[in-house]
Amino acid sequence: MLALNTAATLSLATTTPRTVVVAGATGRSGRLVVEELLRTPQTQVRALVRNASKAADVLPTHPDLSLFQCDLSETTDAVVKEACTSASGLIWCASGFTGDGESLDCKGMQEFSKGLQEAGSTDARLVMLSSAGVTRTEWDDAKSAALVGAADIPIIRLNPGKILDKKREAEELLRTSGVPYCVVRPTGLKEDWPAGRPILSQGDVAVGRTTPTDLASVLVSAVSEPNAAGKTFEMFTLAGYPAPSDGLATALAGLTPDAAGPPPEARVYASYELLQQLLPGEAQDATRLEMGRTYEQVDRGEVSRERGAAPTEREKAVASAALDSITTPRKKRFFGLF
Repeated sequence: MLALNTAATLSLATTTPRTVVVAGATGRSGRLVVEELLRTPQTQVRALVRNASKAADVLPTHPDLSLFQCDLSETTDAVVKEACTSASGLIWCASGFTGDGESLDCKGMQEFSKGLQEAGSTDARLVMLSSAGVTRTEWDDAKSAALVGAADIPIIRLNPGKILDKKREAEELLRTSGVPYCVVRPTGLKEDWPAGRPILSQGDVAVGRTTPTDLASVLVSAVSEPNAAGKTFEMFTLAGYPAPSDGLATALAGLTPDAAGPPPEARVYASYELLQQLLPGEAQDATRLEMGRTYEQVDRGEVSRERGAAPTEREKAVASAALDSITTPRKKRFFGLF
């Protein structure tokens, strides 16, 4: 009889749906993450939204989707704890600043890591959507010169609102929070870039394009894939290659946990040389890009930037507009060029 009860308990445990919380659920990445989660068996989605009635217009109607009204710029400990109750994972897709200029990423990593712990979700993983390039603003002149194809690109040169620095700070807050985590750093998102194979790397030298649907798939995989735990990695989409049949298990297994320290410089430089060969376009030179311009425009000779040139007034205006677009109340995610 005991064996039967044990078997029944195990059966119930394996069929009980998990709950995954999505912060920033109505943004471009958040909406795709919600849709990807709803395609995942035995998964219920709790979407954190600022306005539930407006969110219903952009999110799908689904029995496994619930909307939780939560303004991320004005959260309280009680609201965050309630949002995290019974969660088995949380995917952070929000970004930007509060009306007082506080980084939502930093605020969110502090509040929601604490909320998961206080809600008793001790095994829940917090997956942070960050950005490639967050460490490059700290590189010294020698490293920037040696890795110029990763350092001399629009988002690094302009870094509007110091957003890369704030994301780097938020990552560190998450790493030291005590909750299981994973940090995903995509390169620039491009809607019409074809889906393909997510390429994962470490050392923050990835440059290229990421398909939004591929990013959503990686974020969802990182919630439950054991090999993602405690790791930070960059990603981009290699077009023309199918996604691996085992998901990301093999690729993630080859990555180094953050606890082991930064990757050796020799490995970083080797990764850089390889990844530079996978850049989009024919010119294969991201340093020619200007803010708001594309690799295709470089190939056609429509962009004539000299390597090392200072940002133009046009680029500064584009960066300023992008910064405005992620400031509360709109809080849209900023997508730089990588």
